[in-house]
Amino acid sequence: MTRITSKTVLFITGAFVDHRCWDNWKQFFKHKGYRAIVVPWPAKDASAEALRGRHPDPVLAAVTIRELISYYAAVIHSLPEAPILIGHSFGGLLIQILLNRDLAAAGVAIHSVPPQGIIPWEPRFYLSNTASLGLFTDISKTYLMPFKSWRKVFTNGMSFADQQEAYYDHCIPESKRAIRGGLSQAAKVDFKKPHAPLLIVAGTNDHCIPWTLNRRNFRAYQDKDSVTDFIVKARNHYVLGLPTWEDDASEILDWIKNH
Repeated sequence: MTRITSKTVLFITGAFVDHRCWDNWKQFFKHKGYRAIVVPWPAKDASAEALRGRHPDPVLAAVTIRELISYYAAVIHSLPEAPILIGHSFGGLLIQILLNRDLAAAGVAIHSVPPQGIIPWEPRFYLSNTASLGLFTDISKTYLMPFKSWRKVFTNGMSFADQQEAYYDHCIPESKRAIRGGLSQAAKVDFKKPHAPLLIVAGTNDHCIPWTLNRRNFRAYQDKDSVTDFIVKARNHYVLGLPTWEDDASEILDWIKNH
């Protein structure tokens, strides 16, 4: 069984939100002695307000999942050691792919979009995600989640004022090409292959990526000699910014130390 010795953490953001959603997490891990790095997606190195101002953004709209995989692989190769990857939602899918390519010391997939082959049967998944695929719309234009959808998909259960604040602080346009790539061969992983330790985290209140979908994602991994763990808690998809974020970060850090 592989032990985690890396002291470098690379955070990978998901779709629809800016990279500053990791600010508290980055500081938490830095204070615990880790080198904590947040690298925004291509065409997303700006504030949420600025990115919304660029919508519909043809530069961001051109970003694909293959480009994201290559981009983060290059970031990893530039580091002095293989990092612990922590990703949320679409970023969770990216870390599963990168882990499968032996590029990580460990991986934590938080409310992860599942790799190809994990079939979503939950109606909530389709109600939450179909619009972002942009079927029958111009793929050269980005998709910006309306606030009405944000309330249902990301921040369900929160107060209206907190939902508004979260939307203003973090919601950004997204590439439909990248989202559609989650359905392609580029999003495939070999579930039989040995891998570095992997933790999959799910939320029972998540409408975007239902916890049962994450459980099937977890159960798909087949190598008995590799560490694959699963945690489910009462969280919505905005898990990174909830008041409970430090509890979740602490539990993830404990998992890392235990392995």
